[in-house]
Amino acid sequence: MSADKRPAWVVAFVANLMFTTRIESVAQDQGFQVKLIESLEQIASPEDGPGQSGFAERLSGPGGALLDLLSAWHPALVIFDLENSGIPWREWLPLIKSSPATRRLKVICFGSHMDVDSMQAAKSGGADAVLARSRFVKDLPEIIPKYAQVPDYAVLEQTCNLPLPQLALDGLELFNRGQYFEAHEVLEEAWNQDETPGRELYRGILQIGVAYLQIERGNYNGAMKIFLRARQWLDPLPDVCRGVDIATLRRDAAQVYASLQSLGPERIEEFDHELLKSIMYQVES
Repeated sequence: MSADKRPAWVVAFVANLMFTTRIESVAQDQGFQVKLIESLEQIASPEDGPGQSGFAERLSGPGGALLDLLSAWHPALVIFDLENSGIPWREWLPLIKSSPATRRLKVICFGSHMDVDSMQAAKSGGADAVLARSRFVKDLPEIIPKYAQVPDYAVLEQTCNLPLPQLALDGLELFNRGQYFEAHEVLEEAWNQDETPGRELYRGILQIGVAYLQIERGNYNGAMKIFLRARQWLDPLPDVCRGVDIATLRRDAAQVYASLQSLGPERIEEFDHELLKSIMYQVES
């Protein structure tokens, strides 16, 4: 999928029909796709969408599946109804805001202004905004664009048309030789030297390299956590960025992730290392 075609999501943990209807209407009018989640069961066994709930539950209980789902969707905005008893938002909100895979997501909460305890708990949990229900409903057309984070795909596409610098090329060669630690160091330096949005290309690749390194070291949990983290850097990129075949890299990484997930930590030694493929890229002449 090209960057300019990637859908922008609003994920709302809301059960009240009055609020779900309002959120869907306003968000869709502004060009967002909406995923409504009413209860814990929808996280444990998602009916649709890109999330994979298996391994994460072994990391941090049902909240792990939440991180898996949100890192896959990487929504522009997350909304919690503080009166939705079907969702353990008191545990999930700080989890979202502390995990490297999701902590950059914007989260807003709304509830009764009389429920001071819940409003304060949401603020303490890291919510970017905590609003009274009346204000949330009234001002939602202004609230969504104010807090939603949507990448500037036009700028990203433009900067992806630039050539790869030599330092990045060196990092890719190290990656393709299986020298993932060395590739990380070089690509991190390339990231530091670049001031354009296209530098996230290097961060995404080095994260995949670190995940592959963790697999080689037999660190199942470490590898799986890093795969979740890498999504936020790779998913917004066009299918080709600075000559790098991002579409194939995403597909290869997803295959590694799925294979590792199916094995579980007890059978990581059975992982097929042939799945750790090289990155395909072209250098402008």
